[in-house]
Amino acid sequence: MSHQTNRPEESLDPFTREVITNALQSAAEESFINLGRTAKSSVIYETLDYATGIVDIDGNVVAQANGVPGFLGTLKFCVADTVEKFGRDGFEPGDVVMLNDYHGGTHLNDVAMVAPVFLEGDGRDEPVMFLASKAHWTDIGGKDPGSWTTDATSIFQEGIQYPMVKLYDGGVENEAVADIVAANTRMPEMTLGDMQAQKASLDVGVERVQDIAREYGWDTLETAVDAWLEYGHDLVRDAVEALPNGTYHAQDYLDDDGITDEPIHVECEVTITDETVTLDYTGTDPETEGPVNSPYAASISDVRSFFQAITLPSAPTNEGFFEPLEVIIPEGTVLNATKPAPIGTDWESSAMAAELPWKALAPHLPDKLSAGHFTSVCATIVGGTDERTGDDFLVIEPQPGGWGACADRDGADVLVCAGDGDTLEMPVEIMETRFPLLFGQFALDTPQEAGHGRFRAGTGLVQDYTMYNESGGFITASFGRSEYPPWSVDGGQKGDGNYIELLRNDGSVERASKLTNEPLADGETARLVTSSGGGWGDPLERDPKRVLEDYRDEYITPEIARDVYGVVITNSDEIDDAATESLRAEKRNESEASEHETK
Repeated sequence: MSHQTNRPEESLDPFTREVITNALQSAAEESFINLGRTAKSSVIYETLDYATGIVDIDGNVVAQANGVPGFLGTLKFCVADTVEKFGRDGFEPGDVVMLNDYHGGTHLNDVAMVAPVFLEGDGRDEPVMFLASKAHWTDIGGKDPGSWTTDATSIFQEGIQYPMVKLYDGGVENEAVADIVAANTRMPEMTLGDMQAQKASLDVGVERVQDIAREYGWDTLETAVDAWLEYGHDLVRDAVEALPNGTYHAQDYLDDDGITDEPIHVECEVTITDETVTLDYTGTDPETEGPVNSPYAASISDVRSFFQAITLPSAPTNEGFFEPLEVIIPEGTVLNATKPAPIGTDWESSAMAAELPWKALAPHLPDKLSAGHFTSVCATIVGGTDERTGDDFLVIEPQPGGWGACADRDGADVLVCAGDGDTLEMPVEIMETRFPLLFGQFALDTPQEAGHGRFRAGTGLVQDYTMYNESGGFITASFGRSEYPPWSVDGGQKGDGNYIELLRNDGSVERASKLTNEPLADGETARLVTSSGGGWGDPLERDPKRVLEDYRDEYITPEIARDVYGVVITNSDEIDDAATESLRAEKRNESEASEHETK
């Protein structure tokens, strides 16, 4: 995955390079901030379900702001495919290209925009680089409100596709395209507002890059970018060389595709040399009838997050940084699906593209990687028609869950999954004010029933959405890792899995992991429960003092302390040291006897 440019090599002092590349980073970040400040839909301005970056004309990522990791790595494909379609000289100042089909790399709700950067009067007939962004639009005309579903069998059921069309041509809005956008959404005012906000945020980034070019000149800017890409490769080279050489393997399963109950096999072989990290997903099951498929670009984007985790997690990244990473994903598999396979819940599989090599290497990189986490975005759409206003509403957000324990510390509680990065939960107070919903609880899922170990996994979330609307409403949700919970390391316990409970008005409770447009009557509750992560190490090796702290903090009960950790807590909330030592010895003997019998 090496970076390539068609520019001649020139020298540049490192100070100027640093000033220019930091200015480019600031331009990407300012574009990001402006989109969040001006968007119409809460999934963008509250949840932050978007990303921005700068990509050169050769498809090299130059700078990226914070945002959804699953989006950031797709921006290079958005730009490269746009340049391939229109040609290097097929752009003019003020152009904005819009796309969301397979070239965009994620499900259709994630609409990308690409804007070329020119400098007036410089005589060039092609842009040097592009501002790019991708944001989740609330509705794009799929078969059900919110557009992504868990039961689509074709991409044509999931909404309108924008195959790299010019929304703006030479600075003039293409009204026909805007009209098509408005006509193919259930929420035209909100969608057009997000569209204009996304375009305006690119304008800000373009202006900032032009300012840099005016100050230093295009030639110096290009030279700085080339030096920056080379620096990215130099930066990561030693980190790759320090990884343990060898071949490692992991396999896992997606619960199902939303249509059948059949599990979907995924696997990865990781080969590390002094110079490269190669991930080979040969053996992964074919693309599915249901919408858990991931396009190639989405899988690559998530894989890049894994690569950074094992090398330099805090380092600034660009295309050169990822040059040692080589990825093989056979076409037509669930991790490299082909049109018209549905991709509405693509995060279920793209997340696995990163989770598999993580699982393969965690025991060998205990200072860098944790046990398995809850993995799924656990995305939800709750909607209906608000009786107070007569307006339709859609609340779209990911749910946080438990992360795996590490070799030297407990896992983190209720964080968003790796593929979702900087996304946030919308504040309960805001949701209850704006939408006809009540929240009976937003809490840690305790006492923790799984994920125990020498170091305990982080716990998941339990959140109750109660419909407070006479006409009722509906919920759509996809909670993967329900049947195949987060994995553990070195004798720890697995996590407990993600799931949804529907608390009906007649007192019945229905459990599910995937729902599409499921009715919720007035007063009924959707209880969302996310998994703990996986534990690390034998629970009998956990420091009894930590077990007591867990009990006092209400993570566990005295029964869990006794039965899982072998720690006896007295009625006065203290440790009975003698009873604990005896119980742990007894449990270890039982474990050794059991292992002997199975051999």
